Amino acid sequence: MAVQASKPAAQNAKGALVLFSGGQDSAVCLAHALTHYTRVETIGFDYGQRHRVELEARVRVREAMAALSPAWAEKLGGDVLVDISGYGQLAESALTYERVIEMGESGLPTSFVPGRNLVFLVMAAAHAWRRGLDVLVGGMCQTDYSGYPDCREDTLQAQERALSLGLDMPVTIDTPLMFLTKAQTWELADGLGGKPLVDLIVEHSHTCYMGDREHRHDWGYGCGACPACELREAGWKAWAGA
Repeated sequence: MAVQASKPAAQNAKGALVLFSGGQDSAVCLAHALTHYTRVETIGFDYGQRHRVELEARVRVREAMAALSPAWAEKLGGDVLVDISGYGQLAESALTYERVIEMGESGLPTSFVPGRNLVFLVMAAAHAWRRGLDVLVGGMCQTDYSGYPDCREDTLQAQERALSLGLDMPVTIDTPLMFLTKAQTWELADGLGGKPLVDLIVEHSHTCYMGDREHRHDWGYGCGACPACELREAGWKAWAGA
């Protein structure tokens, strides 16, 4: 049975704004949005990441996605990159500072950027309000969520309600990967765009916490040792070997 998005897309929506990092998950979310919504724009955030690689990947993935399908190219609208680099200084983590990625004293991994998704969603909602877009699409997932509490469905449901109240309009947060494993995320990509989309994600998206674009694996570029690479590799092997 083909993998389906965990939450039905709002087919009557004017359009969707994808929280787009250039990683595997956001690439699949962009393909999902281009499949289910009539107009799609993207937003990304420079939050003081240790590496600029994922910001560069955003451009590559967007361009390759538009070239993949004339219908997708027609739907794909503007992109904005928001500079919130000062936030990285407040939310010190292994993703914004030279720190070892390990389990911290709080019980959360040191790669956790406190409140990152909440901040992203507030800013995305403000931009979507101005652009007349009804739905925010994000790659949050509580199946392979690395222990990040702002990826949980309960958190996202509360944020959806808060944004709707704060903007005095219905805000929908579409999280198509919420209950999928990484293997199922690869399967969903295959279902949305076939081998061309899978190849695009392998070649152009970036997930590695170390910013490694030198080592090429079957599943893409990365150090192969950080938690993000381990999840991506394990998902690829489970899907490709199935």
